[in-house]
Amino acid sequence: MSARSKVDGQPAYVLHAYPFRETSLIVEVFSRDFGRMALLARGARRPRSAIRGLLMAFQPLELSWAGKGEVLTLMKAEWQGGLPLLGGEALFCGYYLNELLMRLLPREDPHGRLYQLYGAMLLRLAQGSTGTQREVELRIFEKTLLQELGYGLTLTHDSHGRPIQADAYYTYQMEQGAVLLAHREASSQSIQGQTLIDLERGEFADQRSRVESKQLMRTLMAYYLAGQELQSRKIFKELQAL
Repeated sequence: MSARSKVDGQPAYVLHAYPFRETSLIVEVFSRDFGRMALLARGARRPRSAIRGLLMAFQPLELSWAGKGEVLTLMKAEWQGGLPLLGGEALFCGYYLNELLMRLLPREDPHGRLYQLYGAMLLRLAQGSTGTQREVELRIFEKTLLQELGYGLTLTHDSHGRPIQADAYYTYQMEQGAVLLAHREASSQSIQGQTLIDLERGEFADQRSRVESKQLMRTLMAYYLAGQELQSRKIFKELQAL
């Protein structure tokens, strides 16, 4: 937003916040109509600040801001309520979502569909979805995120345009999509065709599809993150090791 602007009552979620000078915060938010934004919350670190306790991750907010340039000034924040605080593995899933959005979404690029899916994901996490449900929901979110960024996966046809065969084996290459393997090669990341079909449909009743979809999405995310390690995943692994 190069020209001076003013926005009132915009639904948004806090993705990340960090200190700015002695009493303020820079708050990265994911808004419904403007995408990822950077806002300066003046005086938000003061003990008596009216918004100090509002700028929490995973809580629905209504924000107003004004100004021009890359970082705008937060004018007002109102909590919209309704979501219990996340805990345990659900909390790490939430941090994972936020980190993906922070690292992959360009600023001021609206993604209304992704915003709605993000809010629905937080609600299910807060309501205590099971481990299997969380895995399924994360795969759907990752796939939708890549689609929104223009990196949609080709899951219905292989690199030669032939329909995916459920009982065949493939390897997924960034520039080509699904490449049919003459036989399952132990040295390559082989994926059964049924997994690609299930990922396209968003159906993960089969455990094999869940495992292979997770491996595929992890490879794709690592590629688009250009080798950046996600801190949420690193911390979760460390805690599991303990």
